[in-house]
Amino acid sequence: MGFVEALDRVNAAHPWSHNDAFAGFVLRHARAVRRRGGDTAVDAGCGTGALASALSEVFPAVIGIEPDADAAASAAQRLAGRPVRVEQRRFGAEPEDAYDLIVFVASLHHMPLRAALQDARAALRPGGRIVIVGLARETSADLLRSATSLLLNPLIGMVRGRSRAAEPPVRAHAPTAPATQTFDEIRAIAADVLPDIRMRRRLFWRYTAHWEAPGRPL
Repeated sequence: MGFVEALDRVNAAHPWSHNDAFAGFVLRHARAVRRRGGDTAVDAGCGTGALASALSEVFPAVIGIEPDADAAASAAQRLAGRPVRVEQRRFGAEPEDAYDLIVFVASLHHMPLRAALQDARAALRPGGRIVIVGLARETSADLLRSATSLLLNPLIGMVRGRSRAAEPPVRAHAPTAPATQTFDEIRAIAADVLPDIRMRRRLFWRYTAHWEAPGRPL
């Protein structure tokens, strides 16, 4: 058995979501916004609602936006009884100054980047934050991180305690698409729309970003 085949078998036996590796990053920002008085969070592209569920333990009001009908229905069922409203639609044309936190986790590459960031900026209240865990098209600058991620992926899966994939975790069956823009291309657009945005390349084929709206919370 080749090395790559061995990795594939271990990965299949111990599946996990790469987005889960950044839940702590998102929730740290969420708690910071809440401490400053923010009360409304939006999960743009909420899938089946795992992150929206976690956000509902921080904020008194959470909106999960999901364009895929099946994923939105799963999220609504999962989040029943929590202070979360699931809306089956695309993110965009949001009300102005309506939200304190807007989160994009593995969803922004499905949207027109500049327009989505402009909509998010307009919808954010003073002192609110945009938090992104995103995907970018790989370039030679990403090769070392990708190789490291490839090696770490099965180890993290085993540590997370899934011994078999007989009952894999619930995942949204929403359409997916590869990222078409590189990290540098995304950073250039993001910096134009959101001055002083902070962005970093990360392991597990992700980047993170966060931006705070000017002004103090009302």
